[in-house]
Amino acid sequence: MDAEIIAVGSEMLTQDRVDTNSLYLTGKLNDLGIEVVTKCVIGDARDRLADAVRRALSQTGIVILSGGLGPTEDDVTREAVAQALDRKLVFQPEIAAALEQRFLLMKRKMAEVNKRQAFLVEGAAMLPNDRGTAPGQWIEESGGVVMLLPGPPHELKAMFERQCLPRLARIVPKLAIRTIFYRVTGMPESDLDQLISPVYKKYENPATTILAANGDLQIHLRARCGSEAEADALLAEVAGPIELLLGDRLYSRNGDSLEVVVGDLLRKHLATVAVAESCTGGMLGERFTSVPGSSDYFAGGFITYSNKMKMDLLGVPPEMLEEFGAVSRQTAEAMAIGARRRTGATYALSVTGVAGPDPDGESPVGTMYVGIADAAGAHVAHRQFLGDRQRIRVFTTQMALDLLRRRILGRLVADAPKPVAG
Repeated sequence: MDAEIIAVGSEMLTQDRVDTNSLYLTGKLNDLGIEVVTKCVIGDARDRLADAVRRALSQTGIVILSGGLGPTEDDVTREAVAQALDRKLVFQPEIAAALEQRFLLMKRKMAEVNKRQAFLVEGAAMLPNDRGTAPGQWIEESGGVVMLLPGPPHELKAMFERQCLPRLARIVPKLAIRTIFYRVTGMPESDLDQLISPVYKKYENPATTILAANGDLQIHLRARCGSEAEADALLAEVAGPIELLLGDRLYSRNGDSLEVVVGDLLRKHLATVAVAESCTGGMLGERFTSVPGSSDYFAGGFITYSNKMKMDLLGVPPEMLEEFGAVSRQTAEAMAIGARRRTGATYALSVTGVAGPDPDGESPVGTMYVGIADAAGAHVAHRQFLGDRQRIRVFTTQMALDLLRRRILGRLVADAPKPVAG
């Protein structure tokens, strides 16, 4: 059985509000084997909301609406659902009395407008709300279910867990949903899809989704079966060939970010890392330190934006800067060696390049050099990234983290300075 979630409220269409309720509901529904196939946000417009409910019911078995159950004129969820189902709204005196008693307990007089919350869609079961004034509603329609839930997350979560989950468990066929969450770096999204699509296109179940953001690629494999064992077996059948094709470009099998994976490798090898950054201005160090417990392996770093700082803090020779420039393979290598020498870290990473928007001499925007130094020596990788300043810098930190991952694993590859889209 599939589900659709509709968040209601014009405030949810502003830049200041995020629909976190749908994320919570999706997780709970997935635990029951229910797939969420559509999510949408509808403002406080009764006719538009009614149309959305009709469409959702025609396509899915479960429709959940969050928000719009308050007492004011712009709370239109009850009216819209009644309109969509061609049912009446029926006033419930016992609900009104319970609301009035709740206000008395708070030593407040209930406003007349709160009685709007005592209307139920004809045939609906009332869902009690012990954390607010808006009761929810459970409506069965033509083999499907419509749920009206309050918008405040603490009210919605309590109501859904106590009132809706037990009802759903009785009517939903038991299904197990199992997922694999791969993360890949070092290749464009189109190349990834071309590589693995001959495998996943053979299957409708599991479903495969590929997502891309700033040099990080995600592959979601999602299987729906009658049991967890069946789902796991189906995932293994698809995942095995995909893993072989991805090789060492696959860095995570459980969704962990690259900084988490690299941090775990450093901790496992009792190793430390330092950074020397120019154009990334501290972004690489921030990625390391964004991980809890990174003090176990992150020694520190240098932001050497000017040539003077490169010379004074890292010991980059002035004649090297004069001959090759700050944006060069030689400078990146010297920065990494200097950072390792000054900190005593097992590894040191360096970044120098042109993030834009203007080129630097003969170096076009997107020119990046990342150096790595350890006891075995130094290596520098060169890439030409495409995109705006922010994306180029994020791509560069991704490249640096992957360079360290490969170095730790003994898989450092030859330089490949082809352009990478931003």
